[in-house]
Amino acid sequence: MSSGRSARLAERGPTGRYPEVPGPVPQTPKLTLRDRISGWDVKFSPYVYIAPFFILFGLVGLFPLLYTGYVSLFDWDLLDETHKFIGFNNYIDLFQDDQFYTTLVNTLSIFLLSSVPQIIIAVLLAALLNTNLRAPTGWRIGVLLPYVASLVALGIIFANLFGPNYGLVNGFLELVGLDRIDWQASRFASHIAIAVMINWRWTGYNALIVLAAMQAIPKDVYEAALIDGASAFRRLVSITLPLLRPTLIFVVMTSTIGGLQVFTEPKLFDSMPGSNNGGSSNQFQTVTLYLYQTGFESQHLGYASAIAWVLFLVIIVIAVINFLLTRRLAGTGEKK
Repeated sequence: MSSGRSARLAERGPTGRYPEVPGPVPQTPKLTLRDRISGWDVKFSPYVYIAPFFILFGLVGLFPLLYTGYVSLFDWDLLDETHKFIGFNNYIDLFQDDQFYTTLVNTLSIFLLSSVPQIIIAVLLAALLNTNLRAPTGWRIGVLLPYVASLVALGIIFANLFGPNYGLVNGFLELVGLDRIDWQASRFASHIAIAVMINWRWTGYNALIVLAAMQAIPKDVYEAALIDGASAFRRLVSITLPLLRPTLIFVVMTSTIGGLQVFTEPKLFDSMPGSNNGGSSNQFQTVTLYLYQTGFESQHLGYASAIAWVLFLVIIVIAVINFLLTRRLAGTGEKK
């Protein structure tokens, strides 16, 4: 009896269990051609769907950007087929160009005078449109009308409004006892006039973007604030602005890019038709006007390409600074 028991223990092995008998290995079903095509469709279709955007961006965005950087390394004349490689001499000459610094200061001045009030007024206007107004659609269309109007017509109208002799603005200044201002001859006054033109066109557009984001905020958040006794200003500062942070960042970024590339408004504001000088002494000539003048009037495409690349880097730096400031300010309001 003990020998039979020992035999059974030996069959079980050292673990005390009977060894498993290997069974038939299950075979994976063979994929058909239809299954393979379906797998490829799931894996590669998203890339095919977004490919047209990247192809179009490469053709009309990335390639001109890189080619402009290539041209900036040459003494490239528009009418001369021979292009001499000069390396970074265009950039060295640009950083020693007093007119470039004048145009850069003009651009930054117009940008600050337009973008800062524009965003503040857009947020306040969106908050007003978000209240219970009668015929809200009509009011929203009304604030968008300056954007859909012809920019050339607006430029002519504002150039006459700020005219030195018969302008309506100077007439109002005289009515309240102030002296006339030569808006086109004065550097700072011309920047204010151009900034007003920009704000008139873009404030309503940005206000509707902010309004769409405001209407996406849950109503129960405002109801809880009302129960706690929060005022309208407190709700705007502590609830609306923090929740609008992504939209405000978008508006600030687009305003920065557009404001530093301003071209049409100062060109139409010039009293001399066809001039790209931005005034008799370049008092409101922007970087893009100087770029256009260098490339298509002086026909120095290499130098104009260097201006374009420096402007591109300036826009990136200022856009990043605005992004960080906007995110921090919105985050501070959210913590409060």
